[in-house]
Amino acid sequence: MSVKGFNSSDFEVFALEGLEPRMEALKENIRPKLQQIGETIAPDLSKLTGEEMFVHVAKHARRTVHPPDETWVAWSGHKRGYKSQPHFQVGLRRTQLFAMFAIIYEYPNKPEFAQNLMGQLDELLPELPPDFVVSKDHTQPEVHRIGDLGYDGMENVLKRLREVKKAEFLCGRIYDAKDPILQNGDQLVQGILETFRTLDPLYRLASFSR
Repeated sequence: MSVKGFNSSDFEVFALEGLEPRMEALKENIRPKLQQIGETIAPDLSKLTGEEMFVHVAKHARRTVHPPDETWVAWSGHKRGYKSQPHFQVGLRRTQLFAMFAIIYEYPNKPEFAQNLMGQLDELLPELPPDFVVSKDHTQPEVHRIGDLGYDGMENVLKRLREVKKAEFLCGRIYDAKDPILQNGDQLVQGILETFRTLDPLYRLASFSR
């Protein structure tokens, strides 16, 4: 079965005012597509990482007042959750779709990962495309292109990750909401898998750092 892509109306969901209208639209329009992408990619991701990867689609169950500004599907090696684990994620915001490797605030081994990646930066950084981006906070849309960061900038990001308790590290690709590939679900899945293959060394390093 062909994977469903995303169109402009999917991104316009994030312009809806109020928690209930936006949550209902997310549930009806976007969550099924993320679930399908999650289930489609999981077997390939399991082969890539060498461990069974489980699909986790955001439910935003704790939201009581403010509507979410983004939503996502994540893959991790733990069936019960992903936030405390290295994981991959694909999500939507108002103006973009992102495909990322992520370790966020709940991951307990951030200092070890940061130190290990700094030790291998000479080897791993050249393998990351310059148009890939790095985020220091998964709740914010601000990102930095790897080509702009360079070695020194990436090292500073990792030093912060090592030393600041709330620091996070996400790395991957951003698609503009108007990118035609988003409307073709099958092509999008292949693009996401290509991105995750490139990011697999980071996942393996994080797994080693656990």
